[in-house]
Amino acid sequence: MVIRNRTPRKAVYLDYSATTPVDPRVAQKMSGCLLADGDFGNPASTSHVYGWNASELVEAARQQVAELVNGDPRAVVWTSGATESDNLALKGVFEAVEGGHLVGPGSTAQSQTCWFNLRYSSRASAAQRWPAGFQ
Repeated sequence: MVIRNRTPRKAVYLDYSATTPVDPRVAQKMSGCLLADGDFGNPASTSHVYGWNASELVEAARQQVAELVNGDPRAVVWTSGATESDNLALKGVFEAVEGGHLVGPGSTAQSQTCWFNLRYSSRASAAQRWPAGFQ
């Protein structure tokens, strides 16, 4: 649907949960990892120079983030998005706290998906120690 006004105005974008614009400095830095003449390789691929170069950039970024938050670079973990990050955080809670009962969040599809993934991935560790369920 196209909405036309007589006075040209810039549209207001309200879906920042889906995506957000990046700072131009970030876009400039990332372009070196996204373009064919840059270091666009898979950092997990250790059998070729593209992977080696990309891995060095990832580790440099890890160090920068650790310094920014005054942390240990080994504690900086990259995830593919919010659901994976949520699952990792919840799994950490399971493993850090001894005993107790964890009650699952609300009834949204997103929270139930996270809960299912947590239960599935934690079976061998903390989930065996804790009763769990939706409420």
